Amino acid sequence: MAELTIIIADDHPLFRGALRQAVGGLEGNNSFIEAGDFDAARRCAEEQPDADLMLLDLAMPGVSGFSGLMALRAEFSSLPIIIVSATDDPATMRRAIELGASGFISKSSGIDDIRTAIRTVLEGDVWIPASCQSSRDQDADMADLINRLRTLTPQQSRVLGMLGEGLLNKQIAYELNVSEATIKAHVSAILLKLNVDSRTQAVIQLSKLNQPALVA
Repeated sequence: MAELTIIIADDHPLFRGALRQAVGGLEGNNSFIEAGDFDAARRCAEEQPDADLMLLDLAMPGVSGFSGLMALRAEFSSLPIIIVSATDDPATMRRAIELGASGFISKSSGIDDIRTAIRTVLEGDVWIPASCQSSRDQDADMADLINRLRTLTPQQSRVLGMLGEGLLNKQIAYELNVSEATIKAHVSAILLKLNVDSRTQAVIQLSKLNQPALVA
């Protein structure tokens, strides 16, 4: 296996170290870049356009649930992303894959499983845990929501995530270094694409992604 550049994005230093140890067992003289929050993860992806893989925690400072995955997937479409999360119910795993993740690793996984998942994704395949493969099909409403979310641009995905964090237009404009008018235009486009009438309804739609599937 050729030398790899792998971005490890997790807000817990101890778990970043555990991932680095797991990945360190792969063949080759690999390099690792660590990020402790979402903005740092995005900068790493931007500064390392030839990175081979990102291991992304689902819950990180600066992002809410799946909104970080959506934003990165839209902006860095060629970068494979494996979600690494302690929230490992089948519905969460399935939604991660449907939103563009190349794999899902539970934080309770052993080193061998982590390495197998990484090798699988680096070979161009998708790694899906067995518990996800045997789970129920996606319900129609959730499938429609995911399809709508996929139509958002990278900036719209970031704006929606910030709306989910409770930020006002002025605060979002400051964080993204754009005008408030630009944010208003993004919000209008988001409402149109999600087929909702208000930013509150848009946030409710986003929050549905993080809710466990109802068991029949």
